[in-house]
Amino acid sequence: MKRLLFALPLLWLALLPGLARAQKFGYVDTEFIISKMPAYAQAQQELNTASQNWQKEVEAQKKDLDRLHRTYQAEEVLLTETMKKKRQDEILKKEQDAKAYQNKVFGYEGLLFKKRQELTKPIQDKVFEAVEKVAKKKQLAIVFDKAGDLTMLYTNPAHDYTEFVLEELGLASEDRNQPGPKGAVKTVTPPQTPADPEFGDDTPAAPKPAQATKGRSTAKPGTRN
Repeated sequence: MKRLLFALPLLWLALLPGLARAQKFGYVDTEFIISKMPAYAQAQQELNTASQNWQKEVEAQKKDLDRLHRTYQAEEVLLTETMKKKRQDEILKKEQDAKAYQNKVFGYEGLLFKKRQELTKPIQDKVFEAVEKVAKKKQLAIVFDKAGDLTMLYTNPAHDYTEFVLEELGLASEDRNQPGPKGAVKTVTPPQTPADPEFGDDTPAAPKPAQATKGRSTAKPGTRN
């Protein structure tokens, strides 16, 4: 999922030590937060169902093509050249339509991609709003995303505000939301682009959904700055 990394990169802190001393900062783990949201598992299940239905349609088109090929081969000796050309053109058109449909569904920015965006954007927005509320309440000038592309070589648990965000979302737990078994989210199989020898395998695979990251902090909210 799109990373919820915002504010300034850590490099700015290295270049501006005075700013780092003057301002409070913290970090959150958005992948861990999202994995705790029931809406995320529901979205994954809905996405899988849609993907399976589209895949059935692709398979049905492939079976229809196979039937046309077999029929043509069985009747070829009885056809005139004109009839052969007509049948070959029909089969070619069916192949092109089937390949176009597969790309429309599973290709780059296809129906599956758009469906994922439709289902995940409300979840992302909800997490972003919770992070923003925590930042304002705790007077944080900078908030980093531990799950983002920015590499964090060391993180002090005292600056981890993930638990506060979970509280804003109503997902705080007595066991401090430690990861342990991943639960229902782990059982959801992310849809993959079907590899079809008949149509070729040049269609890009659908992006995988975010998963919970390991190594959650055990620091309590009371230890935050």
